[in-house]
Amino acid sequence: MSFIKKILSSFKNIHFQSLLGNGVMAIFGMVTIAILYRALSVKDIGVYVFFMTILGLIDTLRSGFLTNSFIKFYSGTEKDRAQEVAGSAWGLALLITGGSILINIPTYIFSSYITNEGMILFLKYFSLISLATLPSFMANLVVQGDKRFDRLLWLRLINQFLFTGIVITLTVLKLSTLKTIILTYIFSNLIASLASMFLGWTMIGTITKFTKKTFLELFHFGKYSVGTSVSSNLFKVTDTFFINFFLGPAALAVYNLGGRLLQIIEIPLLSFAASGMPSLSGYYNRGQKQEMMYVMQKLVGMLSVAIFVIAVGSIIFAEPIILLIGGEKYLHTEAPNLFRIFMSMAILYPADRFFALTLDVIHKPKINFYKILVMLVVNLLGDYFGLMIFKSVYSIVFANILPILVAIIIAYVPLNKYSKFNFWHIYVVGYKEVILFVKQIYTTLTGKEKPVNN
Repeated sequence: MSFIKKILSSFKNIHFQSLLGNGVMAIFGMVTIAILYRALSVKDIGVYVFFMTILGLIDTLRSGFLTNSFIKFYSGTEKDRAQEVAGSAWGLALLITGGSILINIPTYIFSSYITNEGMILFLKYFSLISLATLPSFMANLVVQGDKRFDRLLWLRLINQFLFTGIVITLTVLKLSTLKTIILTYIFSNLIASLASMFLGWTMIGTITKFTKKTFLELFHFGKYSVGTSVSSNLFKVTDTFFINFFLGPAALAVYNLGGRLLQIIEIPLLSFAASGMPSLSGYYNRGQKQEMMYVMQKLVGMLSVAIFVIAVGSIIFAEPIILLIGGEKYLHTEAPNLFRIFMSMAILYPADRFFALTLDVIHKPKINFYKILVMLVVNLLGDYFGLMIFKSVYSIVFANILPILVAIIIAYVPLNKYSKFNFWHIYVVGYKEVILFVKQIYTTLTGKEKPVNN
C-alpha cells in the first residue's frame, strides 16, 4: 500500500472523521470570531455573546431531549425499529419546536418593554432560528446514529462556510452590525437544512412510522438525559448572566474571549462523544459490560492526556494566542490569564463528560438530572458570593471548578457500583492507549514497527 493510500485509509476511522469535522468547524469558528472581535465594538461583542449564549441554551434543551435518546434507541437496531425511532424522534422534535414558537409569540410582543439589547434580540429571533435549524438538526442525529461522520462534516461545512463567508463580506463592506450578523446566522442554517432535506439525510419520511410507545420512550429517557447535554452549557449561561448584569457587556466580551478558546478542548470532547456514544450503546445493548467500561476508561484517559499537553502549551503561549484571536485591544485585559485558568480546568472535562454519557447508556439518566441540579446550586452560590466579595471576572472562573469536581464524584459512585474500576487507573489506561496509538500511527505512516527500548 502506498504512503498516500495509508493516509487516506485513516479517514475511514469514525473517530478521526468526527475529530476532523469538529476541527474544521473550529477553524471556521475561530476565523469568524476573530473577525467579529475586530469589526464590532467591545460592547456589541458582549451583546452578541449574551444572545448566542441564551440561544445555545435553548438549542441544547432540544438536543438534550433527543440526541442521546435517539442514538441509544437507534444505533445497532433493525431497519423497522430504526425507522420507528426516527419517525417518533421527528414527532418529538416538531412538538418541541412548536412549543418554542407558541412561547415566543407573547414574549415577542412584550420585547419592546425590555431594555437589555441581548434579550430583545433573542426574543425576536429564537423561534425563527428553531425552525431554520430543525431539519439540519435531525440530519445530524441520523448521520451520527448511522456513524456517517463524513456526511456530518459536509453538513457542517455548508453551514459554517456560508456564515463565515458572508461575515467576511459584511465586514469588508463595513456592514457588520448585530442585526446583519444574526440574520446571516439564520440564513446559513436555513440553507444547511434545505441541503440536508434535498440529500435525504433527515429521514423525514419516517414520520409515518411514528408510534406513541416509542415517542414516550424517547420522551421519558430524554427528560432526564437532557441534563447531560445541558451541563456544559447551563453553567456558561449562569456565568454569562452574572457577568452581563453585574459587570457589564464589556467584561462579558473579555470573559468570552478567554473562554472561547476552550473550543480547542471541545473539539476532541465533542468528536469522541459523538462517535463514542454509539459504541458504548452498542456494547451495552449486546450485554458486553466489561468492554463498554473499558472503552469509557480509554476515552477519558486518552483525552485527559491530550488535553494536559494542550493546557501546558496554552499556559506558555497565552498572550500571542489572545493577540491572534481578539486583537491588541484585549492583550492587556484579563483575557490571557482567564485563558490559562480555563485550559487548566479542562483536564477534568473528559471524566465529567464521559461519566455522564455512560450513565445515560446504562439507563441511569435520572442520576445525571439530579447531578445537574446539585452542580447548578454550587455554581450559582460560587458565582454570587465570588462577585459579591471580589467583584472580579476571575471569581466566576474559579467558581466553575467546584461543580466539575462535584459532578465527577456523583457520577463515579453509581458507575463504580455498576462495574468496579479505580478512578486513577483511568489515566494509566489513557497513557498506555496514547502510546499505543502513537506507535500505530508510526507503523501506518512508515510501514515498519517502531523500535521499543527494553
